Amino acid sequence: MVYDSSDAAGDLNWLLDDLTDRAVGAEHAIVLSSDGLLIGRSHRLGTEDAEHLAAVASAFQSLARGTGRQFGGGAVRQTVVEMEQAFLFVTAAGEGACLAVLAAGDADVGLVAYEMNMRVRRVGQFLTSAPRFPRAEAETLPVGGGS
Repeated sequence: MVYDSSDAAGDLNWLLDDLTDRAVGAEHAIVLSSDGLLIGRSHRLGTEDAEHLAAVASAFQSLARGTGRQFGGGAVRQTVVEMEQAFLFVTAAGEGACLAVLAAGDADVGLVAYEMNMRVRRVGQFLTSAPRFPRAEAETLPVGGGS
């Protein structure tokens, strides 16, 4: 589910474009629900790639949360994946939402993280995503999530 047609999504996409413009080396930015649905994207990232990145970012954030719970690490502030030629940053951004940035391998990681956190502080309360299923219903779905 992508919300590109609404005014709110346009404002969000503008915010993501501003982030990629300000943080040197930040190539793409998305906002996603905690269960991996794309909410907004920077303009240089196509919809299909943005949806794929949303799924990947959600998975990494979920693994980090599980690790924090299992081993007493506490709440996850940010997940960073360092690859040979890129970095993936994922941070919580409001209730049920995350902000993810894909940056070049030579990006200033401190600046990227700072710009991400500044965006979340300024507009994080507006970056919320309701769960797809109410909690009680989600807990009663059979394995595989189908009906």
